[in-house]
Amino acid sequence: MDLSTAEPGLLSWLARGFHGQMHYMAAHGLKRARPAELVPGTVSVITARMDYLPAALPDGWQAVEWARLQRPQDATVSLYARGRDYHKVMRARLQKLADRLAEHLGPHGHRVFTDSAPVLEVELASRSGLGWRGKHTLLLSRQAGSMFFLGEIYVDLALPPTERDAAEVASCGSCRACIDVCPTGAIVGERLLDARRCISYLTIEHPGPIPLELRPLLGNRIYGCDDCQLICPWNKYARRAVVADFDTREVWSAPTLLQLWSWDEAAFLRHTEGSPIRRIGFERWQRNLAVATGNALAAAALPAEERRALRQALAAAQPAASALVAEHIDWALAQPGSACGLPLSASRLHPRNDTP
Repeated sequence: MDLSTAEPGLLSWLARGFHGQMHYMAAHGLKRARPAELVPGTVSVITARMDYLPAALPDGWQAVEWARLQRPQDATVSLYARGRDYHKVMRARLQKLADRLAEHLGPHGHRVFTDSAPVLEVELASRSGLGWRGKHTLLLSRQAGSMFFLGEIYVDLALPPTERDAAEVASCGSCRACIDVCPTGAIVGERLLDARRCISYLTIEHPGPIPLELRPLLGNRIYGCDDCQLICPWNKYARRAVVADFDTREVWSAPTLLQLWSWDEAAFLRHTEGSPIRRIGFERWQRNLAVATGNALAAAALPAEERRALRQALAAAQPAASALVAEHIDWALAQPGSACGLPLSASRLHPRNDTP
């Protein structure tokens, strides 16, 4: 379990500031590449993946998601976040697996993780044969695309390798669809992501104002972004989830910006109970919605009646808004076309025309 060859790339990524304000990435440093430093005594790592596409998604689900991105009054939440918080679901299942192992191997030291500790998840998963790192930096599998979560069990036992532990050959070929489709140009090279430009980072991890030049490129994405996965040819093999936890909650089936903007903090907490969305808090939630609403107001395709309703909703919330949210409301209300419905190109919402 020697990950030393991954250390230079990690250090270079951090040195270039690509982690943005995710300061914990730098604080943990090389612990990510040294499992035995994170969990003393670790000898082996068991990796696992868990499919998360909601079971009820129709065939051609990618086209459904692209269409949603074209409707400025709608709100787009990343597919992985429409059900129960994956941290809770996968950690619980990994713990059950660890308990089963103990029945066969006897008591042993272990810890389970899923996006919850300084772990090089994609590196470990690719080295254990679960797939290869795609050009968008996510793990890709010939059998399952990339629509799955990763998890690990660190154990203090020397486990023998299995037949599938051999690394899978990278099969992206000359395809660069994920790089070309990224709305903000965040994939700055093959398998190299500048998180500071990534919509998932901006809407979830970034605590402050969203950079002015990037706001129009968010479109109606209010939590995360799936574009690089929607466009990936390998996701024609993406599998549906086998647990009901990842079924789409009713509130996320067809949300509109106006509907979500009407929530107060109590409603936000109620609707996001047990959801990964709750972790961003109400202020970031309103910030994201304000940006998406500004983009809707600037879109020629927005019906006049909805334009008036969205403007009124923003203006009504402005006096009581926090400084962060108020600044984004001001920006939204100042967008060209927002006041009188002036025509403006909606090409920024099209998956093929978003690269700056």
